[in-house]
Amino acid sequence: MITIYHLENSRSERVIWLMEELGLPYELKRFPRGPDMRATDALRQIHPLGKSPIIRDGDTLLIESGAILEYIVNRHGGGRFGVPASSPDYAAYLQWMHFAEGSAMMQFVMNLFVGGFIPGFDQSSPFVQSTKDATAKLLRFLDDSLAGKDYFAGSAFSAADIMMIYCFRIVRGYLQTDMSLYPTLAHWIDRVENRPAYKKAMAIANEKAG
Repeated sequence: MITIYHLENSRSERVIWLMEELGLPYELKRFPRGPDMRATDALRQIHPLGKSPIIRDGDTLLIESGAILEYIVNRHGGGRFGVPASSPDYAAYLQWMHFAEGSAMMQFVMNLFVGGFIPGFDQSSPFVQSTKDATAKLLRFLDDSLAGKDYFAGSAFSAADIMMIYCFRIVRGYLQTDMSLYPTLAHWIDRVENRPAYKKAMAIANEKAG
């Protein structure tokens, strides 16, 4: 059975969600954040980086959201919620699986930091404005990319959607983005977040210990 080491309010929500979608059994071990919002030393006893998600499957200890999702899909899910290499949607699937952390989260976190989350950045500076402009450009790109599609990898829900949805925790929450500016994205978010497995996974992930 897979063990998920779950840090509260973290990317490990993705792993819980995938396991619920697949209907696979798992053991969930919860870890709180410290006063500095970082993982405590307890999680570093599992992996020296002390970051989440981490899973254990027998003798295998694995980090990185995208790698974990692909591992579970291919090793335990029979390929369900993945896209086979023979499919015309395979390239899109690969792109969005990697885009979530490689491009989207990087931009959104940068915007979060310079946009006022960390004191000391002059909000009138050209750098701050260019960062915000880059975020808006990225969101327009994502909105356009979903035109005519139900999901990021085509007509079927996939692990790429699980990877991408977490990015919008920052976009909608911390950045307080008006999603009416990106209606196709907004409709995709509603469609994905109304999945029963998503609702169940978020309830589990955000349940307080004790």
